[in-house]
Amino acid sequence: MSENDQPSAARRGVLRTLAGATVWAGAARTAWADRQPDALDLPFKNGHRDLVAFPQKRPLILLTNRPPQLETPFSVFRENLFTPNDAFFVRYHWSEVPTQVDLQTYRLRVSGKVERPLELSLAQIRQLADPVTLAAVNQCSGNSRGLLTPRVNGGQLSNGAMGNARWTGVPLRKVLEAAGLQAGAVQVTFDGLDHPPLKNSPDFIKALDVDHAMDGEVMLAWAMNGEDLPMLNGYPLRLVVPGYYGTYWVKHLSAIEVLDRPFDGFWMSHAYRLPDDACRCVAPGAAPASTRPIGRFNVRSFITSLLDGDRVRVGHAQQVRGIAFDGGEGITEVAFSADGGRVWQEARLGKDYGRYAFREWTTVFKPTRPGPYALRVRAVNRIGQSQPMEDLWNPGGYMRNVVETTHVVAV
Repeated sequence: MSENDQPSAARRGVLRTLAGATVWAGAARTAWADRQPDALDLPFKNGHRDLVAFPQKRPLILLTNRPPQLETPFSVFRENLFTPNDAFFVRYHWSEVPTQVDLQTYRLRVSGKVERPLELSLAQIRQLADPVTLAAVNQCSGNSRGLLTPRVNGGQLSNGAMGNARWTGVPLRKVLEAAGLQAGAVQVTFDGLDHPPLKNSPDFIKALDVDHAMDGEVMLAWAMNGEDLPMLNGYPLRLVVPGYYGTYWVKHLSAIEVLDRPFDGFWMSHAYRLPDDACRCVAPGAAPASTRPIGRFNVRSFITSLLDGDRVRVGHAQQVRGIAFDGGEGITEVAFSADGGRVWQEARLGKDYGRYAFREWTTVFKPTRPGPYALRVRAVNRIGQSQPMEDLWNPGGYMRNVVETTHVVAV
């Protein structure tokens, strides 16, 4: 679409009813049944949640509506290896979020330690290089926070604050090359069109080291899964940082600044930080002696074809499916246990869509007796990293990647 074309309301992603929205946008296109539940219960205390459909979204788990925070129901992950746009989770920090963007006036500003400050339209960004498409997981740093014991402050999420998509755009490097980095450039900051309601609150700005920003994989994306970004996922342009937690994936990207020093803004120097030790953990209730910014994903794996409480048939061999991913080393092994982790069997890995994407796995489970079964799954990546059998606790509730247990009953 050219800059001179008037984008339709749908393409601009107009959101007229963000606060408390109950529009069933896109529900007819989903694989869900005709009748949807209005609420569900997440597996922790005070886990009752409404299911609410915001514009361009099917009914998702409502954490807050101002700002919009929506979690993907875990049943979605058995629909497809790639998470549908209308089911992709949503996370904002401040309530002042854009509800429409006019492409005729939208510009991305590039400033700071550059030879040529730029103001680029989306059309100009798209012309900087041939578009590339990368399959990558976006995961909230606090995904699964609500499952930690003892509980911590923050959004009480279950396991659905993640999604796998094909992102299309241009490498960030192309934009920085067009601007020309000056000698002494140290970090690059990223700001979006969302902002705090009060002027004395810290704007949500994130930073990457220059070498990371120039690696050719960090992307400015305008599409996911072959369609324009939904408004709630960053339309018209967002930063994609493969293998890193979603805190760096700045939505509605509007400004890039190159600095000659490390950025000391609140969302880097105080928020989204972890204990600076090998396990990124401390004893429950303790304060870390020092911290560092959160970075790459750790290893995670889930069973998706069976949900907690499902019933299975005694003596019936059935295929169990799931997903695994990490921060970019790539998954090389997945093991499955039907007895709570005493005996493990190797699962079969599915098609490799790239080192940043979900990797599907399958195995066969045949219950031999009636009664409860504790199913577990554990993944290993190319450098031998795996998952702990017990939770590793930190005050932010970040990076939970314990071996999950799915309880089923054989009848």
